[in-house]
Amino acid sequence: MPNYTKAETQAIANQIRKQILGIALKSGGCYLAQACSSAEIISTLYTQILNLGPSVGEWDAIPFPGVPGPDNMDYQRGSAYHGLPAPDKDRFFVSCCHYASVIYCALVATGRLSPKALEKFNVDGWNMEMIGAEHSPGFENTAGSLGQTVSIAGGTAHARKMKGETGRVFCLLGDGELQEGQMWECVEVASHYKLDNFIMVVDANGQQVEGAIEDQMTEEPLTARFEAFGAKCVTCNGHEIDDIIAACNVEHKDKPLVVICRTRGTTGMPPLEKRYPFLHFVRISEAERAEFQKIYDEM
Repeated sequence: MPNYTKAETQAIANQIRKQILGIALKSGGCYLAQACSSAEIISTLYTQILNLGPSVGEWDAIPFPGVPGPDNMDYQRGSAYHGLPAPDKDRFFVSCCHYASVIYCALVATGRLSPKALEKFNVDGWNMEMIGAEHSPGFENTAGSLGQTVSIAGGTAHARKMKGETGRVFCLLGDGELQEGQMWECVEVASHYKLDNFIMVVDANGQQVEGAIEDQMTEEPLTARFEAFGAKCVTCNGHEIDDIIAACNVEHKDKPLVVICRTRGTTGMPPLEKRYPFLHFVRISEAERAEFQKIYDEM
């Protein structure tokens, strides 16, 4: 895995925001706020934290004929872009599947996917879908039902422990997903089986599809809640690379680790503040286009 400087990691985060703003300008809308909140998290994971093998995925975007079935079982899994499974390599699960564009941009920035592949983003019949699934670059599994991916990741961590593998299992979550009961059952089980090879990273941007999380369902205090279920939990500034690195490397012997990354879905995009917290899917109107275009040109 190449060695990236902190400056390069930040440059990749900035590039992610710009590329996804470009997609929003071209298509009229996308999950822009999620890119604004998670850019440093995902850039740091790919360049500073994850121990992945070389990609074995196709360099360019590839056609995807449809939902897996008897006539479509030879499709390329998205996990191929993280390298071949190996006992000493990490696995990375993405539960918040609407962050797919951020994952694709990170794969491009780290040389795992062609920049031209982004031209097929959200184009019918291709693997570069707006909502990631098991055939989408960077995705281990289809993750549409909240709470299920973290359980798959936890089960994988348990199996790896039983096999004596040294590689870790990471799972990226959004804080809206923490309202799911299955999420807490997973943490309880991971704590019981002392899965200290299991690291959950939460993009805590304080928003969900209906608006502010605090207005929908109380989640705080998150740290105390995770610790009550037996995990080690730390909080960091999700826009500070050094903070994210330090949090992911906290000692957590015999406990799963939960890293709460506090973020803002308007980071780098001041016009979005006028909409906060209703940012789940951002559509750019013709009246706003010049303002966002100016930001894009200056990035």
